[in-house]
Amino acid sequence: MLKDINLYMLDMDGTIYLGDRLFPCTLPFLAYLKHTGRRAIYLTNNSSRSRDKYVTRLRGMGIDVEPDDIFTSGEATTLWLNEQAPGARICLAGTPSLEAEFERAGFTLTWDDPAYFVLGFDQTLTYRKLTCICDIVRSGVPYIATHPDFNCPVEGGFIPDIGAMIAFIEASTGRKPDVIVGKPNRTIAQMAMRKYHADADTTAMVGDRLYTDIALGTNAGITSILVYSGETTREDYEKSEIRASYAYEDLAELQKTLENM
Repeated sequence: MLKDINLYMLDMDGTIYLGDRLFPCTLPFLAYLKHTGRRAIYLTNNSSRSRDKYVTRLRGMGIDVEPDDIFTSGEATTLWLNEQAPGARICLAGTPSLEAEFERAGFTLTWDDPAYFVLGFDQTLTYRKLTCICDIVRSGVPYIATHPDFNCPVEGGFIPDIGAMIAFIEASTGRKPDVIVGKPNRTIAQMAMRKYHADADTTAMVGDRLYTDIALGTNAGITSILVYSGETTREDYEKSEIRASYAYEDLAELQKTLENM
């Protein structure tokens, strides 16, 4: 039941803001959650940025947020790996921020005889580095990807994201990742619930994208709340086979529903 949800996992762009514009309903909604003893966290597939960068961006928009309120696919990957093999030797393709995340989590980063290979967003890829990655994957080392997005939106368009690298590696090695952590895969939700001491009955994913945010709800067995403030229109939703638990115009309509319960 919607009234029982205590942990709201919020997508960001298209849900609480659009581009650089904070939606007028966002701050009242967040204040309402806090006033009623509910928690909001900000969940993203982006594994390239540190939590501090998200904090700076959100605070710049007027949102009262702490680093612990940000949950990335990179952090989810470290939590999952620490359940499998704490302190393992990891071959990681990722940004310096992601490398620092793994080192803080107690892992040893190496390209020599790793126990796992982790594919994150990495703008330092070279042909030599890609060759090394394919050799490691081809050797049978467990292969983890932080998220499956094919493109990363940037000012003026898109740049290739991890999904494109997954396709490259599969073309060369014949292997897909053994585990993909980020949305719409359930692992990211499972790790978030464990971190924030929640369960499936009291957790909801709120977002504007059917194939990531809402599909995550289905895959993880949690409540999914679609908002029409971003990518998905009512017409899109009517044509889609992906179904949300609830659908609202925006966070203001969701708040009004909660207030009337």
